[in-house]
Amino acid sequence: MKLDDVISRAFSMPLTNPSYPRGPYRFVNREFLVITYRTDMDALRAVVPEPLEVTEPIVKFEFIRMPDSTGFGDYTESGQVIPVTFQGQKGGYVHAMYLNDDAPIAGGREIWGFPKKLADPAMRVEKDTLVGTLDVGSVRVATGTMGYKHRALDLDAVRKSLESPSFLLKIIPHVDCTPRICELVRYYLTDLTVKGAWEGPAALELCAHALAPVATLPVREVLSAVHILSDLTLGLGEVVHDYLAKP
Repeated sequence: MKLDDVISRAFSMPLTNPSYPRGPYRFVNREFLVITYRTDMDALRAVVPEPLEVTEPIVKFEFIRMPDSTGFGDYTESGQVIPVTFQGQKGGYVHAMYLNDDAPIAGGREIWGFPKKLADPAMRVEKDTLVGTLDVGSVRVATGTMGYKHRALDLDAVRKSLESPSFLLKIIPHVDCTPRICELVRYYLTDLTVKGAWEGPAALELCAHALAPVATLPVREVLSAVHILSDLTLGLGEVVHDYLAKP
């Protein structure tokens, strides 16, 4: 393989058999359970990197079913998103993500910098309750429940909320384990169709785990919960801050 061939083919690893295809990535019937809760402000400030700013002690715990996604297939994801501002723009900082499929773990980390780790999340309907769980091995670290489709929400308002930006801290190490890339990345969800959205009573329980420390942002009060069914495209990101750039 010639030098030019390497450059022309290189976008993911392994070179001759990438873990995922090139984007963009379309998701059909993507289903969210998002439970918003109040936590401790000091705990948030300890994990959110500058120049992002935390304005209130709020966390969104998400369970997401993705049965049909380009290149990534059928998988489930769970994690925590923290409302932040960046230069006055409101958005969400993706703090932690746990999922059960290799391709989106590799693609999410390599392309955008999603903080993805392997685990076993699940989302299902049990009689009159929407249930989200997150297991790491044999240990249950999160359980979220919501009354199933109690009250319909305004679909335009939900779509606008999904169109707000999200932020990621992308880190790629050098061969000596120093950071070769350390960037703040912004991305958007695009081509959104919200097929349904509901709210209802909810509860969330987080348990301590050494390698999945979701409970370090403790639940002080559950504020709200939404259940969303949508089609969307995961937009490719843009670098908005380079931590390694010389001043």
